[in-house]
Amino acid sequence: MIQAVRQAMLLPDLRARILFTLGMLLIFRLIAHIPVPNIDQTTLDQLRDALATNQLIQLLNIFSGGALQNFSVAAMGVYPYITATIIMQLLQPIVPALEELSKEGEQGRLKLNRYQMILTIPLAFLQAYGQTLALENGLGLNQSLFRSPFDIVNNFLPTFTIIMTMTAGTMLLVWLGELINERGIGNGISMIIFGGIVTGVPGLVWQGIQIGQTGGAETIIGLLLFLAIGLATIVGIVLIQEGQRRIPVQYAKRVRGNRVYGGQSSHIPLKVNMAGMIPLIFAQSIIIFPGVVASWFYRPGAEGIGNAIAGFFYNTFNPTGVGGGFVYSTLLFLLVVGFTYFYTLVLFSQQNMAENLQKNGGFIPGIRPGKRTDEYLSRVLNRITLVGALSLGFIAVVPFIAQAITGIQIGLGSAALLIVVGVAIDTMRQLEAQLVMRNYEGFISGNR
Repeated sequence: MIQAVRQAMLLPDLRARILFTLGMLLIFRLIAHIPVPNIDQTTLDQLRDALATNQLIQLLNIFSGGALQNFSVAAMGVYPYITATIIMQLLQPIVPALEELSKEGEQGRLKLNRYQMILTIPLAFLQAYGQTLALENGLGLNQSLFRSPFDIVNNFLPTFTIIMTMTAGTMLLVWLGELINERGIGNGISMIIFGGIVTGVPGLVWQGIQIGQTGGAETIIGLLLFLAIGLATIVGIVLIQEGQRRIPVQYAKRVRGNRVYGGQSSHIPLKVNMAGMIPLIFAQSIIIFPGVVASWFYRPGAEGIGNAIAGFFYNTFNPTGVGGGFVYSTLLFLLVVGFTYFYTLVLFSQQNMAENLQKNGGFIPGIRPGKRTDEYLSRVLNRITLVGALSLGFIAVVPFIAQAITGIQIGLGSAALLIVVGVAIDTMRQLEAQLVMRNYEGFISGNR
């Protein structure tokens, strides 16, 4: 990997792409420290303290690259765009027009991307209002987060300004991601999320050092064990991300005039984790929602049936609640496994592998083309997805297992770890592909 980076920096065009990507990430970090207008700076410290106890806001803070804790113009990150992308992918098998666009190649992809951009704007507007309202009402701040009341009815102009600023910040980050796709290295949206998570690593390291200094020998042993579990989790994520089942494919020979086409052998790589990080995001978002809603009504020490019901949901669906850790982690594991199967089947059905093979004269040895091929690929996919789903579910609950074993809690969740490792692998793969392409270019030009 180090050798590949060194070779890339020696090539002017690749060096320009790498430096451009780093420049866009630097701009993103600068934007993440620009606060929204009309904010009361004295309440930001209260906001950061409240973030530590709210799981939903922590998840949104990951996708904003830490910008939410500063309540900057980029406080929502690229999360509305990710939501729009997921919605468009789920609608393609349902809406015939969208399914036709997905089969039209590059032009269809550009139209779908335009629809995603358009859908992102209302989603960002709604999320800006809902997210800010939740921060005002649900985190127990001692005073208003803004100098003027956040009220779209009675205080329209300041509230509308804040919402529009946050929406514009999201679209600006999406634009930076598109620029990285065109002129940089890696997937732009993923790189924005990756950059935000990585910038929080020094703070986590400092947190671990402080825990080691204030604790005794048992604490140091716990930190070392926590680090070993983290490294083992990274190795497991790499194996899952890279694991695949290769289905052999043979192409029939076709004679056209004096030329013979086809006859080659290839393979279909079915990935163990085709769904990526999406099931983990789905599961965490759903499972923490009841606890977040209950936190708006729950008052510790208060009496009443309503408060008791709210307290039950708060403690059950909160990993830090009384008696909620086991229930939370168990439900999280089951939801991740279920969503992995669901999302993998959605992605697989959109690819139409059996139909595309038949159109191109390809077949799997021993399997008849058409329906039999589709059934065979579905059986194989179900078996390898079982391994991927169970592995992804285990990765989701690893932080809770590590905390139970070591007694140490450091705020790097499984979703953040999966994103960092996945983006790093994908970026290095793209960099290697660029190097191979340039080697081929040099070989061809040297033989002219």
